[in-house]
Amino acid sequence: MSPVIETEEHKALRSAVAALGKRYGRDYLVQAVAAGKPPTELWSEAGKLGYLGVNLPEAYGGGGGGITELSIVLEELGAAGSPLLMLVVSPAICGTVISRFGTEAQKQAWLPGIADGTRLMAFGITEPDAGSNSHRITTTARKDGTDWLLTGRKVFISGVDIADAVLVVGRTEDARTGRLKPCLFIVPTDAEGFDRRPIDMELSAAEKQFELVLDDVRLPADALVGDEDAGLLQLFAGLNPERIMTAAFAIGMGRYALAKAIEYARDRTVWKAPIGAHQAVAHPLAQAHIDLELARLMMQKAAHLYDAGDDMGAGEAANMAKYAAGEACVKAVDQAVHTLGGNGLTREFGLASLITAARVARIAPVSREMILNYVSHQTLGLPKSY
Repeated sequence: MSPVIETEEHKALRSAVAALGKRYGRDYLVQAVAAGKPPTELWSEAGKLGYLGVNLPEAYGGGGGGITELSIVLEELGAAGSPLLMLVVSPAICGTVISRFGTEAQKQAWLPGIADGTRLMAFGITEPDAGSNSHRITTTARKDGTDWLLTGRKVFISGVDIADAVLVVGRTEDARTGRLKPCLFIVPTDAEGFDRRPIDMELSAAEKQFELVLDDVRLPADALVGDEDAGLLQLFAGLNPERIMTAAFAIGMGRYALAKAIEYARDRTVWKAPIGAHQAVAHPLAQAHIDLELARLMMQKAAHLYDAGDDMGAGEAANMAKYAAGEACVKAVDQAVHTLGGNGLTREFGLASLITAARVARIAPVSREMILNYVSHQTLGLPKSY
């Protein structure tokens, strides 16, 4: 089946998730943010209904689908005004990495809980001094008998306060070359030497951001996920779904904002006709819709390639999808706020907070400039500047 034409199952999933999202809606998320609480009720219900684990293997309580299905879940919750940021992290990154590279014991321990929402895993890659340069990661793991000792710092790690563990990207020394290589470790959030500090964000979100300090955190041998020598392969197996899911997050948010603006433009009459009758109002909304649809097409292509096992093709498409969706989301939110004028900045209409939130899709998990670098080097074959 072409990724352009959705199957009946996908259409049914889309409408079912949209119905769940509508029952919660934007008000639920706004109230959660105001109370400083995570969206636990929505997360739990989505888990019970099987939506959180649609991409995970059926043998471990998942839906047996892929990132294609999980991106539909996040997009539709976003379009209803209640996106779940941790969908990007727990099932998409951590669930994928463990289901692809984990041991049988790791799969049994984590995947059923990730799938039904009763266990949650955060993901720790970003560091204060490394930024987008994952080769400069300084969190290191060294052997102590059969154990590992993990030391380093991470920053902008989502949802650590509600997570049971963090999948941490560290580096180990290659015995043959002495060079450091990336490795993934499951680190329980209650481990000795593991410290978290909340980051004071201007961004209003139900999920909090943290800085992590790991001070000789002792981990058993089975905390390592996958092969010690396959670090980059395993890392990118998690980062491609992250980009695809960020695209879904952005497209959902853009659709939500656009729907609000369209409703307002249909009803709001200033002179003799609704403002939506004027091309200066209608055309930018039409352009925003086109941009969101184009971004969704690239997202579907990326998800399709990833689920088909084409990691290289998915890498290019996932980066392009994330770029296109971030740009489309920012434009849609900006145009929605502009369409409402002063009302677009009121709490009643709830669009102003999306101005900051939409920006996230341009910045995280990788900046649009780094995506342009990727396309310049990998796709166009142009020389590197760094």
